[in-house]
Amino acid sequence: MSETFTAPEDAGRLDRWLAGQLPQSRSRIQSLIKSGAILVDGQTARPSLRLAGGEVVCIDIPPSPPSTLIAQDIPVEILYEDAHVMVVVKPAGMVVHPSRGHPDSTLVNALLHRIRASGQEPGDPARPGIIHRLDKGTSGVLVVTRSDLAHSGLAAQFAAHTVHRRYLALVWGRPDPVCGSIDARLGRHPKDRLRFAVVGEGVGKHAITHYQTLATSRPPGTGRGGEVSLVECRLETGRTHQIRVHLTHIGHPLLGDPIYVSKQKRPAAWRPLLVGLDHQLLHAAQLGFTHPISGESVRCERAPPPDFIALLARVGIALPELD
Repeated sequence: MSETFTAPEDAGRLDRWLAGQLPQSRSRIQSLIKSGAILVDGQTARPSLRLAGGEVVCIDIPPSPPSTLIAQDIPVEILYEDAHVMVVVKPAGMVVHPSRGHPDSTLVNALLHRIRASGQEPGDPARPGIIHRLDKGTSGVLVVTRSDLAHSGLAAQFAAHTVHRRYLALVWGRPDPVCGSIDARLGRHPKDRLRFAVVGEGVGKHAITHYQTLATSRPPGTGRGGEVSLVECRLETGRTHQIRVHLTHIGHPLLGDPIYVSKQKRPAAWRPLLVGLDHQLLHAAQLGFTHPISGESVRCERAPPPDFIALLARVGIALPELD
């Protein structure tokens, strides 16, 4: 793909302006600028370059390499679907994207099969439609795109933090205060690369989680220290492991979390509740966004899976209605 544009006077920042001109996500445009595939007046530039107007921007995007992904006929629950976007339900235990330890049987493998079965080809065969992710152990609602134009439009909404995301988490203890906002930067854990941690100013990434305690219960027979709470979280930012790290940071880690609560440090009161549970009890219950093509409001929701609901019943907490 080769194109040439002349920047208008109000173009502003290079990567942001190009995101409105090209059927590419802003992150993809930033990568292209850094690789030299996009030149300004014949010179390499920074994504943050402020355009004064009149600059000639030349774009030469190389074709995507052949995909090695396998399309697999894996059932996926669809909440919403049209020619541009799909809203799906990811079960706990399913990985979103193939990795070294999970080469197939992922959500991407399933989506690739569904997209091709409809006669379409994904814009990026290596990452068909993926804009955001859910951790392997997290269940719930996730949106994917079926066209480059839709991908660019939704990516801009995620970047602007205008996508509505509501999560339900079952945590140890009773948060105090019962509601609030956690504003704490996140970065890689200094001693464990699989984990993230709250870090100081000037490092990591800005992250904000708003939470509200919906109910608290002490399961029969657990004794002192056995309180558990159902907490609603709304994301202002969407960093890797954000809810898990933020709630652990304020002293209320998620039940069943295999990374942020070691088996040795789990309170004895938890143990009867966690038999057979191999993942954190975190569920993406609602997702709302503006349709990137039609401009209509789209909101989808799904109640937690059976294991989550069963544990709520065991601790005596009723599942609230989703508003």
